[in-house]
Amino acid sequence: MDETDLGGEGDLPQSGSLMDHDQSVHERDDLTMSMFGEPAEAPLAKVTAEKSTQPYLVLARKYRPQRFEDLIGQEAMVRTLTNAFASNRIAHAFMLTGVRGVGKTTTARLIARALNYQSAAVDRPSIQLDPLGSQCEAITRGNHPDVFELDAASRTGVGDMRELLDGVRYGPIAARYKVYIIDEVHMLSKSAFNALLKTLEEPPPHVKFIFATTEIRSVPVTILSRCQRFDLRRIEPVVLADYLEKIARREGTQIARDGVELIARAAEGSARDGLSLLDQAIVQDQGNGVTGAEIRDMLGLADRTRTMDLLGATLKGDAKTALQAFREQYDLGADPGLVLRDLMDLTHEISRGDVLGADWQPAGASDHISQMKAFAQSTTPAALGRLWQLILRGFEESARAPDPVQAAEMCLLRACAAQQLPPPEDLARLLVGQPTTAFGAAASAASAPSSNPEVLLATQSAVAPQTNAASQSPKTNLSFEGLLEALEDAREIVLVTELERFVRPVSLETGRLVIELLPNAPPDLQKRTVEALVALTDEDWLVEAGSGGQESIAERNKRLEIERVDAAKQAPEVVAALKAFPGARILDVRAAPVPDVLLEAVPLDADDDDEAESSNVLSVDFNRRRVGD
Repeated sequence: MDETDLGGEGDLPQSGSLMDHDQSVHERDDLTMSMFGEPAEAPLAKVTAEKSTQPYLVLARKYRPQRFEDLIGQEAMVRTLTNAFASNRIAHAFMLTGVRGVGKTTTARLIARALNYQSAAVDRPSIQLDPLGSQCEAITRGNHPDVFELDAASRTGVGDMRELLDGVRYGPIAARYKVYIIDEVHMLSKSAFNALLKTLEEPPPHVKFIFATTEIRSVPVTILSRCQRFDLRRIEPVVLADYLEKIARREGTQIARDGVELIARAAEGSARDGLSLLDQAIVQDQGNGVTGAEIRDMLGLADRTRTMDLLGATLKGDAKTALQAFREQYDLGADPGLVLRDLMDLTHEISRGDVLGADWQPAGASDHISQMKAFAQSTTPAALGRLWQLILRGFEESARAPDPVQAAEMCLLRACAAQQLPPPEDLARLLVGQPTTAFGAAASAASAPSSNPEVLLATQSAVAPQTNAASQSPKTNLSFEGLLEALEDAREIVLVTELERFVRPVSLETGRLVIELLPNAPPDLQKRTVEALVALTDEDWLVEAGSGGQESIAERNKRLEIERVDAAKQAPEVVAALKAFPGARILDVRAAPVPDVLLEAVPLDADDDDEAESSNVLSVDFNRRRVGD
């Protein structure tokens, strides 16, 4: 039996304690929380004197819950048990499952006490364990003759199970029920489960079974189907932080709120893990309390301010600054994996803020909140999702890499390089042949080294900007482009993509569209187009197949791209670049505003100043072939 399994708030009674006669388990002191209310704070001198005479008891045992009301984070289970006991609909077998430290063993003992509760006024099963019953003390100590606890991790065989079940047919000695508590039940052998099966299905009326496990999937379904199952939840970080803060005050230690929140987060929903970490934190107190920075050092976490700086450098694609920021945290003792974990948490929180908008209420200092909001405004949800995936992959690699530091740095380099790529939205449009939105040509050109086979050159061009004929809705401008724009605004992205690729418009009038379908067009394209137009305009539409249509949108975009490339080849700067990089070819030409940094990097002739003011700047992608190709 796991003696430290804890699931909740340990408000031990001030008087009549279950542990009064066993000081090796617990000896009552003035700091112990009361079952009947909050005690007054004990004087520090008295606390010190008692601490010096009492044997040390870890917090996870000292504050083990003694009532169902003391369990934190398990309200649903407590409510169900309360109703079952009140209506006398008590199951003959219970299955408790959950992660370590959420209170499975503690709950099992509380259920055993509730089943056998007896007092001067109550002689029936009761979920209310105040005042202490005649059987409670022995059950809590683990020496009650009718409550049997078996650790399945050490007794897994069929012989052990048969030995345990030999006494099932005999009635209880002192209590109302015989209760069999089997911890880590998933570790029983197949033969042991088979031996238990028949008894579990039809137990005598005086027998109850309580099972606890962290691996519910390893328990046979034949066992699960015969039990009433309770999934104990992880404790919310805020609830666990409040609980730990209360425990720290009872122990005479003041821990900063941000430090308590760090402990609660590191516990990952386990009250026992949180109390174990709190034990470590309390010894950090030298009379002035414990700060959040000391807790971070104890846990090996990165400083949040430095993590924010690291995230900012990553979002900007500044690899040098990102590596320096990471090394600073590592030199201060931060674990590489935890640094990446903090980056993932920040990226996730910023992504939530971008979606929730005004409803977003992040935790933390005001300057950190404003910085996260600025990050959310400077990037897109898709880019944040891509960054989160890259950091997650790096986190997994750092856990199995021979050198976690190298894995973390390579992850940061990949993340910084990804910030120079077009946004995922633009990449998706390129894959389906749609024109992309304006991409930061200046950032791409500045980040691409001159020795890279693909470089961007800002230059003059006489190519006129492409006009957008889809600026009005189909109700006011009956053009094919207008229809596509309206459908795109209605989030019919897949339909718009297919209409651009596989349709040549023939004619268009109110309520009637004639199109020429290209090969490989989806067979239901006409039907879906009619449905979308009817839903968009609230009018009847007829979409007919014809011939002799104009070029499709995709064909027109391809033609315009060829024309832009041909026009760009005439620019003097492009001609010079092609000569400077033998074997290079133009990949793309995009219109963009004139970035100041590129105007400084590529000076224009004085004679061309007037022309430069009225012309567009083209971002030209080159691809230089390798020697020998």
